[in-house]
Amino acid sequence: MINSFSPAPGLGNRHIQTVFSRFHRASPWVATGCRWFNMPDGDRLALHFPSPLRDDPSCPLVLILHGLGGSVESPYVQGLMEVLPNYHFQVAVMHFRGCGGVPNRLPRAYHSGDSEDPRWLVNELKKEFPLTPIALVGFSLGGNVVLKMLGEDGGCGQVAAGVAISAPMDLHACSRYINTGLSHLYERHLIGELRQSLLNKAKDPQMAAALPDLNYRSHFADFRHFDSAFTAPLHGFRDVDDYYTRASSKPLLKDIRTPTLIINAIDDPFICPSAIPASSELSSTVELAVSERGGHVGFVGGSVWNPSYWLEKKIPHFLGSVVGLPKEVQQEDSLSQVLESH
Repeated sequence: MINSFSPAPGLGNRHIQTVFSRFHRASPWVATGCRWFNMPDGDRLALHFPSPLRDDPSCPLVLILHGLGGSVESPYVQGLMEVLPNYHFQVAVMHFRGCGGVPNRLPRAYHSGDSEDPRWLVNELKKEFPLTPIALVGFSLGGNVVLKMLGEDGGCGQVAAGVAISAPMDLHACSRYINTGLSHLYERHLIGELRQSLLNKAKDPQMAAALPDLNYRSHFADFRHFDSAFTAPLHGFRDVDDYYTRASSKPLLKDIRTPTLIINAIDDPFICPSAIPASSELSSTVELAVSERGGHVGFVGGSVWNPSYWLEKKIPHFLGSVVGLPKEVQQEDSLSQVLESH
């Protein structure tokens, strides 16, 4: 399916789409509270929310999973947090282990197939809010995690709906693709952030002794070297190829039984076009929205001087179609669409 996104005039380049919001929305603007959840293995997860959560079947909870190196302060997370309450959704953001500037307690951290942590957190939230439907929205790495979790759970999970944006569904293909051309600049930036995170963790001597050598520069040459040295051994994979195979969500898309939306752009500098699934690779509950342009978690429309973020309409519309929007919200949204078309 080709989606209806059109980039803003002058912002059609895939790299501009990818980085525009980092300059246009440079500072976080949605304040949040934070709650820590202690986990069975001795680690902990941070949950951020702009408003206290409550058990309310008329206000579903949207749990957002950020991308690699992201956090509640990422512009794409901030934007979605701002708009979802307008559609009568509650919203919370899970920080993957070690994200948000706070080192986690164990040598392991998180990875592209880390579905166990959000599954555990969803189960904990359902214990507290049993009447409240929960939806998952994941960006980039978080999108792959959402799809993998939903595929693994089939129709037995606790999630009412899922959305994955710019997800690297085939890690073999995407690890090769991001190591080519200008895409390698993004790879270098992300690996630099990962190295700094590990250096912060290694300030603890016991933690440093449990980690591979952080001074061995070839570990940080590209994602394949990094995942071979750190991700695979620290998270129980045989090697990097075992990790890429077992963590990729694409083979599991046929097993998803939850209403799910996948959004990707063909010009995404992070995602190999071959990683985007064909319709035949999806279950009947999965909707695929692919655009020619949009970059990586970009999808900036409107104009240069008055940009609009298409995802912040598309995602609430889809979630509302699954869990139901109040009539007054539907009427306001319909009026807004009419006004925008004139």
